Amino acid sequence: MPTLRPLACALLVALTASLTSPVSLAAKKKPAARKPAATAAAAACKDLYADANKGWLTANPMPESGAISALGQLNARALEQQRTLLDGFMRAPQNEAQKLLGDFWASGLDEAAVEADGAAPIAPLLKRIDAIRSSKDIAPAIAALHQVGIPVVFGFNADLDLRDLDRHLGYFVQGGLGLPDPAYYTRTDADTRALMARYADYMRKILRLTGVPDAEIETQTAFALDVEKRIAEASRPLSELRDPRRNFAPVATAGLGKQYRNLQLDAFLKAQGVSDDTVSIADPALFSRLDAMLGQLKPAQWQAYLRWRVGDAMAPYLSRPWRETAFEFRNNVLLGQHAAPPRWQQVLDAINLAAGPMLGRQYTAAYLPDATRAQAGQIADQVRQALRQAIEQGELLQGSAKAEALKKLDALTIEIGAPAREPEVSLQPMGRGSFGSNMLIAATWRHRLEMRRIGKGNAGRRWDVLPQQPALAYDLAHNRLIVTAAMLQLPVFDPSMPAGHPYGAFGALVGHELSHAIDAIGRHVDADGTVRDWWSREDAERWQRKADAVAAFYDRLPYPGLPDTRVNGTLTRDENMADMAGLTMAHAALKSHVTPLENATLRSFYIGWAQLWAQQVSSDEARLRAAQDVRAPGLWRANAPAMQQADFATAFGCKPGAPMVLKPDARIEIF
Repeated sequence: MPTLRPLACALLVALTASLTSPVSLAAKKKPAARKPAATAAAAACKDLYADANKGWLTANPMPESGAISALGQLNARALEQQRTLLDGFMRAPQNEAQKLLGDFWASGLDEAAVEADGAAPIAPLLKRIDAIRSSKDIAPAIAALHQVGIPVVFGFNADLDLRDLDRHLGYFVQGGLGLPDPAYYTRTDADTRALMARYADYMRKILRLTGVPDAEIETQTAFALDVEKRIAEASRPLSELRDPRRNFAPVATAGLGKQYRNLQLDAFLKAQGVSDDTVSIADPALFSRLDAMLGQLKPAQWQAYLRWRVGDAMAPYLSRPWRETAFEFRNNVLLGQHAAPPRWQQVLDAINLAAGPMLGRQYTAAYLPDATRAQAGQIADQVRQALRQAIEQGELLQGSAKAEALKKLDALTIEIGAPAREPEVSLQPMGRGSFGSNMLIAATWRHRLEMRRIGKGNAGRRWDVLPQQPALAYDLAHNRLIVTAAMLQLPVFDPSMPAGHPYGAFGALVGHELSHAIDAIGRHVDADGTVRDWWSREDAERWQRKADAVAAFYDRLPYPGLPDTRVNGTLTRDENMADMAGLTMAHAALKSHVTPLENATLRSFYIGWAQLWAQQVSSDEARLRAAQDVRAPGLWRANAPAMQQADFATAFGCKPGAPMVLKPDARIEIF
């Protein structure tokens, strides 16, 4: 199935992680706007978060485990909107894309047909594997599986070329494993041995479902597991893969066929439709080892491995025995999930994986009015200008760093709704007869789209998020702000809200993301897209002093729901700085463009900000977040940045000494 592009993801500084918390409320209709009522000054001055969200907190009681949040509910609402769209496409499609999506959707919802289909969708793939007779047949089979979105033995994807961030390069990377970490295959502690025993049992079950006779199950399982162990032993630890620069090593494609004769990498590239003269192979030792393995291991062993990988990859899209077997290991054992999502959501997830760009275009047309897009774009540009003015007039960045920051902000683009370029719709007719077959058809299309990006100067035309998924992100590689269509609804953006609300919610999120263009993250890519550090040592020292002050401030804050625990200011520092900067820039944009600026407008500004972070987090989840989450809890995401602004006290008539009012010399200003 299509895979993520790790380098591009590393360069996409996004809000999407805030939207992944489990939710218990998935509104099917647009919720009524939460209009800021006349807030009692004393209540807001004591705790803005609690006062702004009192209605939400009452309506959404604490879950027994996990968490619910206003942004999580936004994500759930976007899923329901997609479901509504697909139901309509299934009944009355208006164009080719809607017909394809409607048929895909219908085939997945027809559980009787899915059960009757059994393993038929993967029969052609298994037949291809069964036809392997010699070592020379293995590499073409590997290439064929990559073509349908099932990467085996290794990974190959289109990712950013670090020499020129406007183009894509083909990356040969490690992969081909059924477990997420190569260390699972080599560790010998008791917990890992227990996990590996359950993994081997899962392999047996999948191989049996693919048609392996009981008499051969143990042999086939041992064959497949041995291949994965060999791959894992030759792979790098995950910790060594985090730095994109260590995964970038351009080599000429001309000699790959001779260098890796058994893998036939020249023929592999041709099969994927890639004709570029350069690819990246950052770990040639791994590929040399893989190449040797193709010649050393018997074809029967490779057949067992490939059969297993096909069955594992496709199990979620086949009949109930396949799905339940896969869920038990992958979701229950590995992820701790106890119940599968409803069938419609499983089908929707599959469609987004294989045909997400196509659905995104339809979603944007249905749910993003032109007026909303225009208003959001206007506010985003005003916040950008406010940040530019703050840098120009401030002293945090000086000399060449200030000049580069201003140049970068001037060049920054804002893209709202969906990518400007239409996704190509050239799928073969799907029909409603076989969901698993449709999944392979769509995955083949998506893989072909990815491969066509390699070698072309169009990297800036694609997004690494889908329009139907709520996200607001700064793309460091291409110096642009991306706002998806799904993001532009409550609690983030609604044109019917009072004038201050869109600035406090959407505008502050924009400011948060744009601050990353010129902060300790953005300093590593300049305005021309060159990867270099454009700060001076003095600029870095001034920034570090600000960072230390922010960390110290948050270190003093109690963690909600956890007695004797405080926020980890160092862990959350960078996101806290972006929150402070974002609210400040949105406030500056509001003051410049909304006149006269009355206290009621200011109150709606701060309430809009606070309502973004409404959440109920159980104690077990809070303990995990306190130790791992790089974002502060919702209470302090709302309150701490507002406490830094003198206008907060003005808006709510707070008296000196109120909990939300800091002394002027205690406030922190980022830019």
